[in-house]
Amino acid sequence: MTAADDIELIRRQEAELVFDRFDEAAAFEIGSAIRTRALAESLPVIVDIRSFDRPLFYAAMPGSNGSNPEWARRKINVVRRFLKSTYRMVLEQRSPDRTFKVGEGLDIADYVLAGGGFPIAVRGAGVIGAIAVSGLSERDDHNVVVAALASRLGHDAAALALPAAE
Repeated sequence: MTAADDIELIRRQEAELVFDRFDEAAAFEIGSAIRTRALAESLPVIVDIRSFDRPLFYAAMPGSNGSNPEWARRKINVVRRFLKSTYRMVLEQRSPDRTFKVGEGLDIADYVLAGGGFPIAVRGAGVIGAIAVSGLSERDDHNVVVAALASRLGHDAAALALPAAE
């Protein structure tokens, strides 16, 4: 797959993985599903789920480290600013140093181009928050979030997953 193919699939993910409603219970279910998978597969990740006004779920798995929450925070900021997945931003921006163009005016301390942040979109309301996973490769961070959302929303996770990187 090319970067353009990945971008198109991510656009499809963003269009299909939309909630009718999203609340604390939904955040807990999704976060718990990611945590359960991380424990079963020994994934050294953190998961951070937030509406744009407050945290809703957080978990740190064995093997995660102190920088993972900062990466997640910066990914969530990118979702909030651009209302799309951070991995899509990575593929669109193609910035090897993980920073935005100077003209964007985005401080590296608060924004990063790294996959693993995904918008929480609600029909009729738009993007109201974000889910971030940090600790794996950015493509894998992204796929962990998409799999959990697809499962929760009744979509075929395999059909929406990005293929393994070559």
